[in-house]
Amino acid sequence: MSTPGRATAEGTARFRARHAGAVATDHFRDFAGLSLSSVGLGTYLGPIDDAADARYQAAIARALELGINVVDTAINYRHQRSERAVGRALAAAAAAGVGRDEIVVATKGGFVPHDAADPDAGRDHVDRTYRKSGIIGPDELVAGCHCLAPRYLADQIARSRRNLGVDTIDIYYLHNPETQLEDIGSHELMHRLRAAFEVLERARSDGAIGWYGTATWSAFREPAGRPSHLDLFAIEAQARAVAGDRHGFRVVQLPLNQRMAEASEIRTQGRGADQLTALAAARELGLYVMASASILQGKLATEPGAAAAAIDWVRTRPGLGTALVGMGRPEHVDADAAAFRRPAR
Repeated sequence: MSTPGRATAEGTARFRARHAGAVATDHFRDFAGLSLSSVGLGTYLGPIDDAADARYQAAIARALELGINVVDTAINYRHQRSERAVGRALAAAAAAGVGRDEIVVATKGGFVPHDAADPDAGRDHVDRTYRKSGIIGPDELVAGCHCLAPRYLADQIARSRRNLGVDTIDIYYLHNPETQLEDIGSHELMHRLRAAFEVLERARSDGAIGWYGTATWSAFREPAGRPSHLDLFAIEAQARAVAGDRHGFRVVQLPLNQRMAEASEIRTQGRGADQLTALAAARELGLYVMASASILQGKLATEPGAAAAAIDWVRTRPGLGTALVGMGRPEHVDADAAAFRRPAR
């Protein structure tokens, strides 16, 4: 059974109003009429076991209590267990009175995922599920782990919806598309992105997803000429070619923290003399930006209070929407919420 609905302007405004007195005045940000928290909960790391699932579920419940309504995951995180843990947390939230329409759920597709529920070895699962079934064609798997083919993406969206137990995924990212650059080059990658955007636009029309974007690691931080560089303007142009001004390419995710500040400080986007930082380019294109690795997978949280300070640095960068932080335990949420919670009076 799936949780019906999707994040809405009315629902996220209700969430915002419920927490207004307890959070900083700049905590909620606008995205396409929705109210998104300036800190979101990520689900990347952790053991592949029941205990880690339960901790994530408890962390999501605590995050919703404290004013976080953005939850980020990916089908390949923890061999699909992260998505499934998020799904159980959403169902529990609905039972506790937190509406599905109050929560923004984001996931990603691109890396070919193993399945922790499958007793077969990982490679056997991939071969049987994707190659032998014809979901991935002979020339569509890149670097042995990545695929953006239309049939594959349609399959991944359906699997993610089942894992999450939702009718609609609010934000769907193509996961690290720069993974394919070394093997196929930028021209072919742009062709594949356009075909992928056609699939994502159909998914929008069908109500399977709300908006889409790219979640990258190096693509927008590296300057032109580097092996992993991608141009945000060129990518947005592919979406515009598919669906015009009404296209759904409205979100990007990229690393940003005090040690990886390229997105806010180095001009990597655009051509000629009009180079912009990634954050400035996104702002010019009207894209919402979510930061990954806000505390560098814990490396910036070695002392009491350090995590909250690092998160606050990220969430207050001009042009940044939501700082994503891996929070695998309720106590992580309590510590990180100091970045946006008002002191008790």
